[in-house]
Amino acid sequence: MPGIFSWISGFFAATGPELQAQEPRLFNPVSGDSLTTEQNAALVQNLEDHLFCWLLDSPPSALKTCTHKISPALEQLEQRLHDQTIEELPRRPLTLPMLMRVLSDESAERHEVTDIILSDPSLTDQLLQIANSPYFKPGDQIIESVDHAVFVLGLDGIRSVISAAIMRPMMAARNSREALFAQRVWRWGLACARAAEMIARIQGQDTSAHFMVGLLPALSYITLRREVHRIHLASGDRQEPAPAVMRQALARYHWTTTQLLANEWNLPPKYHAYLLAAERPAPDQEHTPLNDGMIIGTREALRHAHQRNMAEEKLLYLVRLDEDQLARVRKALLRMLED
Repeated sequence: MPGIFSWISGFFAATGPELQAQEPRLFNPVSGDSLTTEQNAALVQNLEDHLFCWLLDSPPSALKTCTHKISPALEQLEQRLHDQTIEELPRRPLTLPMLMRVLSDESAERHEVTDIILSDPSLTDQLLQIANSPYFKPGDQIIESVDHAVFVLGLDGIRSVISAAIMRPMMAARNSREALFAQRVWRWGLACARAAEMIARIQGQDTSAHFMVGLLPALSYITLRREVHRIHLASGDRQEPAPAVMRQALARYHWTTTQLLANEWNLPPKYHAYLLAAERPAPDQEHTPLNDGMIIGTREALRHAHQRNMAEEKLLYLVRLDEDQLARVRKALLRMLED
């Protein structure tokens, strides 16, 4: 996809070894009539700061850097992203092309979905685990087979479970060092994906696509964390990367990494478009389910973890939902996170 690669090349050409004063932001809501652009930016920057404190299990002071110079590890990371040589970038699952066809086909039948899942034993195991997890299981009954999962969850429900089952092994902790981060980033990713999915349903858009792209930022975070660790080990540094360095890696390169993931997996063009619209909304652009879902999902994940977050009344300033719609999304997230 030349358009994607030219955009990535443009990003790196515009940056250098110095950190820009304005880092890329995770949340980029479209400015509305209620708040100025500066007020929007302040609200979402605070929310992002709180998210980093929680994910990296560090106080705000530990995430600040005293220099505008990029660290040697991040210089290498930037070069690897530019050259598309990220060693930790997850490879495309073998069954993904067939699954993508089913995920995007509203006329797909139950037996088609079941047959594709059963053709991959590891995906079958993951799907049953995910379907029986508190995040997805409806009620108390145990889902014992793929066919049973499709029957109980329906085709819409199983599409989200498939996306989660594809990504879960890539985000599972490899060792005790990354266990807490992996656990938290998975919960955060699920909250964002579920919120984006629900908002897409409210707005009559593609729910399964928004669930999958809602998980990609979380996958990019675990990918970046592992790559920075790999770079540190290769340099002979056995110490954990400083929280401030890790925060810079996540903040600066997450959108680039999500696009590389989407490209590596050969996801449909609309997935790239959803990601790009969330990263760089045009001045007259409508709010996107992905951006609004990430804001709400982050706020609710932090609230459930008893972390500092955004005041509830501020949400309606940033997202294009009315009070009833927002209440429905929050209720579903609360049920998922509490379970």
